[in-house]
Amino acid sequence: MAEHAALGFDPAPGNPAAVLALTRKLGASSKSLGEASRVVTDLVSHSSSWQGEAATAFRASLSRDLPRYLASAHTSLAEAARRLTGWHDTLVAHRELAARYETQAAAAKTPEALSDVRRLARELAAEHAAAARRVAATLNAATDKLAPKEPGLLASIWHKITEDPADALSNASAILGFVGALVALACPPAGLAIMLVGSGLSLAALAMHTSDAKFRKSLTDGFIKGQFDADFWKSSVTLVGDVAGSVPGVAAVASGAKAGTAAARAALAAAPESSAVAGLTPGVTAFRQTAWSTADDLRQMESPLTGWALRSSPQSTRDRVGVAVAGTGAATAGLDYGSDDEAVEHGSTSVDGARVALDEAPSTVSKSRHVWTVLRP
Repeated sequence: MAEHAALGFDPAPGNPAAVLALTRKLGASSKSLGEASRVVTDLVSHSSSWQGEAATAFRASLSRDLPRYLASAHTSLAEAARRLTGWHDTLVAHRELAARYETQAAAAKTPEALSDVRRLARELAAEHAAAARRVAATLNAATDKLAPKEPGLLASIWHKITEDPADALSNASAILGFVGALVALACPPAGLAIMLVGSGLSLAALAMHTSDAKFRKSLTDGFIKGQFDADFWKSSVTLVGDVAGSVPGVAAVASGAKAGTAAARAALAAAPESSAVAGLTPGVTAFRQTAWSTADDLRQMESPLTGWALRSSPQSTRDRVGVAVAGTGAATAGLDYGSDDEAVEHGSTSVDGARVALDEAPSTVSKSRHVWTVLRP
């Protein structure tokens, strides 16, 4: 305040030297980002200067959005540096004018003269504050474009679903399996219907996973090259889970188709003079009843290991354990849409692997045997 003792306030606060130093740093950073953007763009565009497996793996690890983010950051910092350069010039001019007003105020001979100088200084302060707000707004706008915003929870979940729809189907199947098992405690028919929908999603996930070259490669590299890494185990657990989840639905349709075909043929044999449409109604009825009955039988079958471990427990306890096991699968499915922490992902794979080994795999084998006894000639 001693610097502006005559005016009583500083009409143009600021440090031009500090602004100039920051401008130079932003300019240097912008130049570095521009160069990085050009290099990454060349790498992503399969430049002939770097080829081979290492180049392919490196390009695969790069986000498709990285070049765009680098270019955006380069543009934003360049704009911020330009705006600060303008602010530096404005600040220097305002401070020179403020110093002139301070000199005039110190030399004022009358209260009226001092009042006039202070009025000019207040006008300068208002103009200076408005200019500072405009610069701050432009710098905030540039900062908003500097880096991608963290997506919200729903946006993040949607991104993961669209990025890997096959895994999304597997996760949805696991969640519906848990919901179906829970609902079945109070209303078995409703629970069974939900579980059948989940089984259909598992079958769709199985088809999508097995048609994915990257998914197949993670498995074949393990068996052929001995690369039993995290991707191999995750893909293995996912594959077994898809198979296990699809068995009830496939078995229900297959058994229903067999019964429906037999019923239609029997109806036609009983009335050979009728058209083929005459066998449609009994065929559809037999299909529906048999498919539902088979699915319900499979729903009530428990894993041999669980049955052995709980052999002396009442059925209600066994049912609750089944719901808890299904709930574990739903929980790990939900974790897929949480953070991208590798430790969490590996932990989920381990839990799913244990659940598959101790419950789903033995249960699937047992259910497959049961279905074979129904389907075999």
